[in-house]
Amino acid sequence: MVPNFHTPDYGSRMTSSIYIRGLGARIDQPVMGLNIDNIPYLNKDAYDFDLTDIERIEVLRGPQSTLFGRNTMGGVINVYTLSPFTFEGVRLGMEYGSGNTQKYRISTYYKTSERVGFSVGAYYSKTDGFFKNLYTGEKCDWERSGGGRFKVQYRNLHGLRIDNTFSFVKLEQGGYPYAYAETGQIAYNDPSDYRRTNFNDGLTIRYEGEKFSVASITSYQYLDDRMNLDQDFLPLSYFTLTQARREHAVTEDLVFRSPDDKAYRWLLGAFGFYRHTTMHAPVLFKEDGIRNLILDRFEPQGIHAEWGEDTFLLDSRFRTPDYGAALYHESTYDAGRWRFTAGLRVDFEASKLHYRSYAEATYTTQTPDGTSYPHAILVDQPGTLKQSFTEILPKISVLYRMGSSRRNTLYATVSKGYKAGGFNTQMFSDVLQQQVMKQMGFGSLYDVADVVTYKPEKSWNYEIGIRSELLFQRLSAELTGFYMDIQDVQLTKFVNSGNGRILTNAGKAQSYGIEASLRARIIDGLTADVNYGFTHATFRDYNNGKEDFKNNFIPYTPRHTFNVGLQYTRLFRNAWIDQFSASAQFSGVGKIFWTERNDIYQKFYGTVNAKVGVRKGIVNVNLWSRNITNTHYSAFYFESFGNPFIQLGKPFQIGAEVAIAF
Repeated sequence: MVPNFHTPDYGSRMTSSIYIRGLGARIDQPVMGLNIDNIPYLNKDAYDFDLTDIERIEVLRGPQSTLFGRNTMGGVINVYTLSPFTFEGVRLGMEYGSGNTQKYRISTYYKTSERVGFSVGAYYSKTDGFFKNLYTGEKCDWERSGGGRFKVQYRNLHGLRIDNTFSFVKLEQGGYPYAYAETGQIAYNDPSDYRRTNFNDGLTIRYEGEKFSVASITSYQYLDDRMNLDQDFLPLSYFTLTQARREHAVTEDLVFRSPDDKAYRWLLGAFGFYRHTTMHAPVLFKEDGIRNLILDRFEPQGIHAEWGEDTFLLDSRFRTPDYGAALYHESTYDAGRWRFTAGLRVDFEASKLHYRSYAEATYTTQTPDGTSYPHAILVDQPGTLKQSFTEILPKISVLYRMGSSRRNTLYATVSKGYKAGGFNTQMFSDVLQQQVMKQMGFGSLYDVADVVTYKPEKSWNYEIGIRSELLFQRLSAELTGFYMDIQDVQLTKFVNSGNGRILTNAGKAQSYGIEASLRARIIDGLTADVNYGFTHATFRDYNNGKEDFKNNFIPYTPRHTFNVGLQYTRLFRNAWIDQFSASAQFSGVGKIFWTERNDIYQKFYGTVNAKVGVRKGIVNVNLWSRNITNTHYSAFYFESFGNPFIQLGKPFQIGAEVAIAF
């Protein structure tokens, strides 16, 4: 429902991406931060997971870098789960739907005293999927997922609060239902799948004093995942890509705040993180890849070549330690109807990439006179790359309260945001292939540091808006206008060889637009929401050396988002049910350009979802349906080896769920 917010469902849970206000990235650095119970998730690849018992969600749009730092250029999503101090009891849930989709969850919340509470929850879900791989005759987007959460909370009468939350996720899925665009068929011969194991533990200690409060938020995050891809996505044996990764991360955020009942309020914080990642990313060339991409280069010279083995391994291993530290401050002053806010953050980050690339093979060439020559290839290249950067991130905001009740507000904000730089580890297979071809007498070598590293993306954001309660407790509205000046835009693209995806910095861009929201309580029990977002995001300066894309739209970011929803709830007395509820929602998005050339796009499309339910005592039963009109649309498009591929959006779905709380 958030205007200009778009997260398409494609690939696997590793590839889930967020686009907002013309910003976004398919790999590596996210455009929005994600915090679960105040714990920041550092890796975008772990954003997409099931989460039960959500109490509330906040979506803060626009750069939040002053308070939240790196990778919050588009905003922050804050998710809060239920607390045993706000709910006690047991919650059960079961759901069944299209695609043999099943979901089960159980949780309990309990207070041992007025000071101590705890909760334990677990869930499991599965689906057989919706898209069939015609080569194997089986569904390719199946999924199995399970996890749990354990929370302990302590409160005393002297302002001390201690919360500790431990969570884990186990995921296995097929995914990647990419269809060849010219035939519309999914048909590839090598397995493509993704698995992930996550552990996260967050400890929050807060103390509320008379003159100030202090909070320490500490987290440990563990990620172990593996992706396998049939990189050509055709029933051919070109090559496969594997990415096996293990990551440990520790974060610490220390925040001091003044009391909220003063005209002048301040906040002072220090943040630090350390992350260590190891990765094994082999690319295995097979028969068609060896012949078409390597040996056929000899044919124009009248030389016939044969490879010594059936496969050819390009092996790459990486170790990436990186760390960062920040100091930040924000001051707020209320002067009657006016509120003035100013903040500043100094953010430092440094990272290293220790790599080793290895390839070994033999091949034979035969000249036109029939003479054969044996050849050997050996590439063994270790090395280290490093980079660091410091960002100064200011923010200034002015707010004015209107009307006798001061419920209506005008505001204006200027702020700076950034996404961190990094390393294109998937580029090493292409670098290694170039080194192999050079030993065979073809082409030239890459400058490793130039093609592997990418710089931070930065933006200045200018925003004005109004929030108004047009009719007291009946009708409220919000209207926002924004302009973003973006430097060193990070774009995702496939490398020329098709060996993987990389981030590249693409000059300058601009994004401007509006966001409008309207919420109405039509009658008691009936509410309506309307949300609209418009974004005009274009390149101001981007030339890839072959084409000039100036004034073209930035790909993958929708120009329009539109949502309208109705919700109705009615309570009954002395009836066979206690409550009836129904809701319906239309969500539209588009136009979405898929390439920098703007020659291929998904036009505006919409889907309709609905739910109807009844509650009796502790039992709640709902029937739901998604994409009721069975709208046909593309959720994703890309090109590899010059071939176009698409993933279609999920079709019509229907299901039922039973929830019990006591």
